[in-house]
Amino acid sequence: MIRLKHIYLGLSILSTTFIFGQTAQPVSHYPQMYENQVSVREPEKNVLTVKEQIDININTVMTDPVLKNADWGFVIYDPKTRKIVNSYNETTAFVPASTTKLLTTETAMSLLGPSFRWTTQLEYSGNINENGVLDGNLYIVGSGDPSLGTGKAGAARYSEIISDFTNALREKGIRRINGDIIIQTALFKDNKRETLPENIVWMDFNNYYLPAGTTKDINPRNEKLIVKSKNPFENNRQYFYISPYIHKLVFADQFDGGYLTTKLPDAPAYLANNFRLNLIRNKIPVTGKVMTKMVEVQPEARQMITAYKSPTLGAIINDTNHRSDNALAEALMRMVGFQKNGDHTPESGRAVVTEHLKNEGFDMSGLTYADGSGLSRSNKVTPMSQVKFLTSLMEQPYYQEFFESLPTGGQTGTLKKMFFGNGYGQIHAKTGTLNKVKTLAGYIRTHSGKTLAFSLLINNYAGSVDQVKARMEKILEPAVDL
Repeated sequence: MIRLKHIYLGLSILSTTFIFGQTAQPVSHYPQMYENQVSVREPEKNVLTVKEQIDININTVMTDPVLKNADWGFVIYDPKTRKIVNSYNETTAFVPASTTKLLTTETAMSLLGPSFRWTTQLEYSGNINENGVLDGNLYIVGSGDPSLGTGKAGAARYSEIISDFTNALREKGIRRINGDIIIQTALFKDNKRETLPENIVWMDFNNYYLPAGTTKDINPRNEKLIVKSKNPFENNRQYFYISPYIHKLVFADQFDGGYLTTKLPDAPAYLANNFRLNLIRNKIPVTGKVMTKMVEVQPEARQMITAYKSPTLGAIINDTNHRSDNALAEALMRMVGFQKNGDHTPESGRAVVTEHLKNEGFDMSGLTYADGSGLSRSNKVTPMSQVKFLTSLMEQPYYQEFFESLPTGGQTGTLKKMFFGNGYGQIHAKTGTLNKVKTLAGYIRTHSGKTLAFSLLINNYAGSVDQVKARMEKILEPAVDL
């Protein structure tokens, strides 16, 4: 009996165990090692926010040898919420280099409009007789076209313009000119007498529209002069020097002991002289010579033969920003001065640009606008003022055209060799480069469809340009995920 009771008790325990096993939570059949691995990986579910990732990257680059002792600041700004996404030293003024062109080109687009064109007219005075002889003068009337003859932004070359002018003469029935070819333009007349903008130590070769003059007031003691002999430009009989800022060979017409004097070729005169030569070669004699008239007290009556129009201002600005063209930027600064004040000097251009910025609500604190191109190290701007400026442009009717003038990361212009990672095709910005200065300012198109404005200005960095570019990418690329 006792034994039977033990058997029933054993069966009861087995039955209870079986029922509990069927109703309890399933037991993992994976090895213990795998369970340990799963528990270790659990924290990875706490993904860093974009802001946290940017913060980590900033902390990393702040201790990086390339930027550790640099002066730099940046800000990423959301124009829709009017809030800062992330920033560092955003109210400190830095040398902006060619991001200065943003201010110059936007002022030109605002005051002149993206459809504005420069016109170079061919006119004549006097009478044309039945034999096609013009007893009078030909006039080339310029308007300061900065792209004239250069091919920039799709502009015609000198040869094309001269060919069109020659054909237009034939169509007019002119077979001989008993008179002069007169250049009439009051623009840029001071080019050869002014001093260079402060702290500029190099100039683009062979371009009429860059400021010209002397480096006397700049005291270029850091420049290494080398004489004309034993260089590829020996036949030009010019003096050359190497700029310590860009390490390139650039020219000057004469060395006056302690300073250089520059003299740039006169674009309208080049056009007129070659036009005259082409007419003679095409058996259209010209008895007179090429001469310049800035002002006519009693202008003679003239009739237009034809006119050459430049590419649109929008196309020229696109070329200016994509290639970071210093000559075009300086010309645009002068042109807004002329359009507003009738004065084509750099001083007038600077005054008009700064007045425009002030009227548009630009944060003027920390701003120094020394030139139109950003070559001068006297230019200063804060990252915060740049992003607020870029934000204000988004409300302008020409915003899309201006936006498209900016290089695109990994694809176009001066950004073609940057942002092959997360920012590919989504960073649209103006670059800036001087010796130990690297800058970027523009827009970020995020994966979620936002458009953010940003400015990243780095001065006095260590290492190479490629190294600082890599740090810039590290700071900005996480913002694409916002």
